[in-house]
Amino acid sequence: MDRTSFQSGHQPTNLHEGSHRAMSAPEGRRSAVARPRIGVIYNPRSHRNRGQDLDRIQRPDITVAQPRAREDIATALAEFARQKIDYLIINGGDGTVRDVLTMGQDAFGSQWPAIAVLPKGKTNALNVDLGAPSGWSLPDAISAFEEGGRIRRRPLSVLREGSGEPPMLGFIFGAGIFTPAIEAGQGAHRLGFFDSLAVGAAALWAVAQAIIGRSGNMWRRGTAMTLTYLPSREPIPRSAHGNSDRRLIILASTLERFPMHLKMFGPTRGGLKLAILDRARRRMLAALPAICLGWRPSWLPKAGYHQLDPEGFAVDVAEPVILDGEAFPPGRYRILQGPELTFVTS
Repeated sequence: MDRTSFQSGHQPTNLHEGSHRAMSAPEGRRSAVARPRIGVIYNPRSHRNRGQDLDRIQRPDITVAQPRAREDIATALAEFARQKIDYLIINGGDGTVRDVLTMGQDAFGSQWPAIAVLPKGKTNALNVDLGAPSGWSLPDAISAFEEGGRIRRRPLSVLREGSGEPPMLGFIFGAGIFTPAIEAGQGAHRLGFFDSLAVGAAALWAVAQAIIGRSGNMWRRGTAMTLTYLPSREPIPRSAHGNSDRRLIILASTLERFPMHLKMFGPTRGGLKLAILDRARRRMLAALPAICLGWRPSWLPKAGYHQLDPEGFAVDVAEPVILDGEAFPPGRYRILQGPELTFVTS
């Protein structure tokens, strides 16, 4: 890992002993810390990075880490926690954010700094929700600590039972045909589609394959899975259509706004939201574009589309799942809400 410490050759000291962290500031208001100690996770492999902005942030209270591997992220965050940073800037896409938040649990515990996310990846769904401009730079994010707004979000906490690993923190979890749809999105990247265009291209491809495909193909047969509420472990409702042991797709998120103004979870609101489609019935698939734009006729649950706001849920799934763009092995997952974090925005 490459680490650059802009501190004139000395180790940082806490310039604000006894000051409150930025997380204590109310939403929409600036922090009480006037000159924050800043840590930057700069992913050199992110789509829009390649060393940009680094020569514009030479200040004695800023430390930049450029991790080459995930274990380097953990090392950098432990150092940031030792320095008692007030402000963490994540320069990368959704996958980088997931890895930093996941490893930050051990480093920061319950004392998270304020966080800013620069949309530098191929997909930046979190940034759509936070509302920072697509061209937001490191200097912009640094200035926003004092001048910008605050938005609170709780990521998903996704634990794979039996793995022995801590829960992952991310914002979009999916299974079923969401997994091959994300793989189709990688193809969209190769064709030059990024951000919302990539999401739209992948969604259209998945729906088209489900409509025109035969009943046995992977876009129509569904994925074997069992869904239960947490903590009650009561089964999550299912319509009478199709194989009762399979669902076509599930999506869960704590975001409030989504790429392309999609509203697959219904009206804008906070908290954990879950959308489920039981079976690839052509009538339902034809209605999906309108549903994803917010249409909610009363017949949807009986037809196999469920929009829920659970406290938490568990899924035992036979095929890989997706968290923030990356595939993880089949198994039993517990999905709850993670810690409340404060994000700085423009």
